[in-house]
Amino acid sequence: MMKNKAVAITMIMVVTFVLLGAVGWVVVKQMSPKAEAKEPSIEELLSYSVDVPEMTTNLSSNDFIRISFKIQTDGKKAKEELQQRDFMVNNIIIEELSELNATDLKGKKGKELIETTIRKRVDSLMQEGSVEKVYITSMMIQ
Repeated sequence: MMKNKAVAITMIMVVTFVLLGAVGWVVVKQMSPKAEAKEPSIEELLSYSVDVPEMTTNLSSNDFIRISFKIQTDGKKAKEELQQRDFMVNNIIIEELSELNATDLKGKKGKELIETTIRKRVDSLMQEGSVEKVYITSMMIQ
């Protein structure tokens, strides 16, 4: 009788330790930092990007702006779609710039504003992939 109790207690302790070890392992795996996604190389970024040629348009303040962009997508299919939608992209840019005045575009915040606005509007058009980032490649207000 005593042997059976000792065996039962030993088995319960072994099972308890195994369960605690398994739970601890799961918790550690969940809490450990995940391997971050590998950043694409510059060659990949360029192969997924579309240049928007320089355009000149009016601002709401009766100033003129000459501006060009590079739009980064998330893949080759998205790039191809964006190239086909170039007239839509130009329209979005002109619409957004026509609502701004020269002071809205001054400084870093102004540039971030137009980049973010254009990224969101163009991304909403996309059916094959998405727009990752919009870069202003040249800009001059007169």
